[in-house]
Amino acid sequence: MKKKWWLLVILIVVLALGGGWFYFNRATPRAKEDQVQTLQYMEKKHVKLVALGDSLTHGQGDETNNGGYVGVIKKKIEHHYQQTTVTTVNYGVSGDRSDQILDRLNSQKQIRSDLADADVITMTVGGNDLMQHLEADALESPKKISTDVDSAESSYRKKLHALFSAVRKQNPDAPIFVMSIYNPFYTYFPDVTTISDAVAKWNQTTTSVMGDYQQMYFVDINHLMSYGQYKTAASRQHLVAAEKKANGGKVSQGKVADVMNEKDHNINDYISTDDNFHPNHRGYEQIAKKLFTAMKEHNSWEYTKR
Repeated sequence: MKKKWWLLVILIVVLALGGGWFYFNRATPRAKEDQVQTLQYMEKKHVKLVALGDSLTHGQGDETNNGGYVGVIKKKIEHHYQQTTVTTVNYGVSGDRSDQILDRLNSQKQIRSDLADADVITMTVGGNDLMQHLEADALESPKKISTDVDSAESSYRKKLHALFSAVRKQNPDAPIFVMSIYNPFYTYFPDVTTISDAVAKWNQTTTSVMGDYQQMYFVDINHLMSYGQYKTAASRQHLVAAEKKANGGKVSQGKVADVMNEKDHNINDYISTDDNFHPNHRGYEQIAKKLFTAMKEHNSWEYTKR
């Protein structure tokens, strides 16, 4: 009798558990589906990209007059996300420093309006800030140049904070992708570390300031554009050997000027032969490729909730 009683208890427990499982799975699938449905996203039919910055955003050096990386990134987005059309607004001005970009933003209502409406924002900044100091110190010793760059870094940091804060004030949500700066003279003076060290330090400052803001992503094009087609250590060692033979391992303002003034030739395949400083179209394609890799990784700009 006792044995039958225990069997009855076990049967009741099994039925209760089984019934509960059945009820849960019958009673809640719609709730689960509704929850999944609310978490589903779809590609936007239209994306607005606003580009703010200096000559690299303007597209200086692009022999196709296609707007540099801004023209290329539009095609990349539309090719990859085939349901999406892209409108780009280019606010790049050659020669602008960080404070001058900020001045334009503050003085031009249309820039503020476009930033507010942007789904994604791209920026190039810092190159002219650094060049201002490097040009002034071109004839100084490497130690003096390094000291002056360190001193200028504090001011640059404050200017970046002011610029990024102003952009975020107009648009708190859109992801912002900021391109690094690079050394356009590396292939001619690969053994002279003064410029490369200053560029690296400047890029570190930019990334450090970006860390104080949400959804800001650094796109490092330094080695890509500085090295050009010389992608291996062995190929760069050949450059060093040639540079030592030609320049004795030293750089001067005159030698840099000679490089920039030489027309229709540059030993870096990604640099324009117009001024031997800015990217050519091939270079802008490489920049857009790096940018798009980052944009696909951080792709909130492309999706909206159903």
